[in-house]
Amino acid sequence: MPNKPVKIVTDSVSDIPPDILKALDISTIPVLVRFGEDVFRDGIDITNEQFYKRLEQNKAVPTTAVPSLDLFARTYANLAKKTDDILVVMLSSKLSGLYNAALQSANLFESDCHIKVIDSGLAVMAQGFAVIKAAEAAKKGAPIDEVVKVLQDNFPRAEIRAAFDTLEYLERGGRIGKAQAFMGSILKINPIIMLKDGKVQPAGRAHSRAKAVDLLYDFAAGYKKIDGLAVEDAACPDDAKELVKRLGKLYPEEKIIKTHTSPVIGTHTGPGLILVAVLGDRE
Repeated sequence: MPNKPVKIVTDSVSDIPPDILKALDISTIPVLVRFGEDVFRDGIDITNEQFYKRLEQNKAVPTTAVPSLDLFARTYANLAKKTDDILVVMLSSKLSGLYNAALQSANLFESDCHIKVIDSGLAVMAQGFAVIKAAEAAKKGAPIDEVVKVLQDNFPRAEIRAAFDTLEYLERGGRIGKAQAFMGSILKINPIIMLKDGKVQPAGRAHSRAKAVDLLYDFAAGYKKIDGLAVEDAACPDDAKELVKRLGKLYPEEKIIKTHTSPVIGTHTGPGLILVAVLGDRE
């Protein structure tokens, strides 16, 4: 009797488009977004459009929260009816408590189903690409050890660069000071960020939006081999569309994944963030 396929679980911050989630049977854990007393499940109770409209109208700074252990447990229980192995891939533990919650819930879960929880050290579509590769292997019937190897082999091959349009929301959330935000606004500085060692780190800055987008393009152009390319935006679809067209010189445009950064990311960055994720090799 053939083995039951490994089931994959990730979080909503991976930003994998719904059609890919469905096709590869990937389950997602929604992160919570709070506006005062109102709590929304990312991607379920609030759309990107609704989130950014509320963000602009609401002076209160939204926050994010890890869902209950019970939600993880219910997800595991549902999948345990279909498989003997569950692979859980969570957002970098240096950015969120999701990994710890997933692990704690797995340790408490009483079942014969084997649950393996992995800290991706990544976020957004960098994490998404590694999860997709693992899910493709699982769908072909690979045992869990092989699926884990596929996942871990692709972690170092996934990178992002992202450009901010405004520093206002970093200042509102207390992540930079008012003076920094003021000077950034006056000088029209567009910071570029990346993920390194599981944390968000600076990767440069530009003095205009156009030059910031140029740096995102140059980042992708620096790859010798590209196996996956994604463009994400936070309420700036026209900028994303233009960048996708431009990146079509490097990689087939129809294969570029076009998606949106989750409200969880928007809570910290505000609208106008544009991001490029690459799965590939520089050498």
